[in-house]
Amino acid sequence: MSDGPELESLSNLLATVEQLSTSTSSLDGVPPELEASIRFAGLELTQAAGILLHLPQETVIQAMLIFTRFYLGPEGGSHRVNSAKVGLVSIQDRPVRLSFQDISAACLYMAAKLSADPQTTRSVCNVYAYLTSAPTRRAFPQPPTHDPEAYYLSEGAYYSARALLLQSESIVLRTLSFNLKVTIPHHIALTYLQTLGVLPSIPSSTSRALAARTLGYLNLALFSPQLLYVTHQPTALAVAAIYLAAREAGVRLPSTEWWEIFDVDREDLGFLVVAYRSCEPWIRIERENWKERECPISVEEVNRELD
Repeated sequence: MSDGPELESLSNLLATVEQLSTSTSSLDGVPPELEASIRFAGLELTQAAGILLHLPQETVIQAMLIFTRFYLGPEGGSHRVNSAKVGLVSIQDRPVRLSFQDISAACLYMAAKLSADPQTTRSVCNVYAYLTSAPTRRAFPQPPTHDPEAYYLSEGAYYSARALLLQSESIVLRTLSFNLKVTIPHHIALTYLQTLGVLPSIPSSTSRALAARTLGYLNLALFSPQLLYVTHQPTALAVAAIYLAAREAGVRLPSTEWWEIFDVDREDLGFLVVAYRSCEPWIRIERENWKERECPISVEEVNRELD
């Protein structure tokens, strides 16, 4: 029996074993540790740009997941040779290698285009010029105020950046076969909390804290090195976040195996709980590792890092 439209709307396209075990970056000689660091920096950059553009959280998360999916598998993007198996991009008759900030900008631009808050190419280009300017790169997602000349886009520079943004958009769409559907688990988690009777219509301070912890774990998991959002369905992610948040907040949930009602088995639940708990320490270590130097964000910088 095929899944009905209700179940299909709660599911995402998950990564295959081949996509998880082999990426284009690894085939091009990028070590797994560096690839994870670049992915993390790219996701932080996407999140920071979404904040500066005042985009809804749902739109930013969608962009982050599109970015993650783009670099999966042997047919995805590469951080070293070029951003996709398409050769060099030509902008104004000049060959350009796409880097992850170009892909990040394209993902955010597309996600916003599909939402109720579409952004102009100028807005996106200005924000990314600001975030990737030398004085701010170590500081995002909250860059400090500094000399505007460091990130000012002249008219000519803007048209070059705009052409690169639209080329990057086309490459992402082709790489993902135009499939940009993303279901995020945040709304599902809130619905599950109400179903379990721990989030009443007039919430208490405890239920508010529980909901905040739950959403916090879901946000943290976006940066997981285990790529939880492309290996587990949003329903499982929501259940695991509720389970962990309830234990930490001291909220009693049904004594039965309530997660099975939401079609999540104990094994998946256990794995996700451990993975959630490992996210924050991993992020702390990752930021410490790059505290004194910049994580490479361009093909040239990646090549220099590997030389």
